[in-house]
Amino acid sequence: MSNLITRHEMKQFIIATLNLEELTPEEIGDEQPLFVEGLGLDSIDALELGIALRKRFHLQTAEKDPATKDDFRDIVSLVNFVERRRRFA
Repeated sequence: MSNLITRHEMKQFIIATLNLEELTPEEIGDEQPLFVEGLGLDSIDALELGIALRKRFHLQTAEKDPATKDDFRDIVSLVNFVERRRRFA
């Protein structure tokens, strides 16, 4: 199964969702941590991003596969999370 969203598109999505206009997708590494020491996002950003992802991709909550902080660790993890969750939809 191919990714439903590319890494570049996920970076654009994060920038637009969190109003990070000072960044470009090229400035965000695929495996750069998104929180704290990496991109510097916080828990409010995680909440906003989670809500936006659910709306944009119609993600379902899966009791057998709950979201974890590892799912939001970096761009690669986030793309994999969206792909996995879409399978449950």
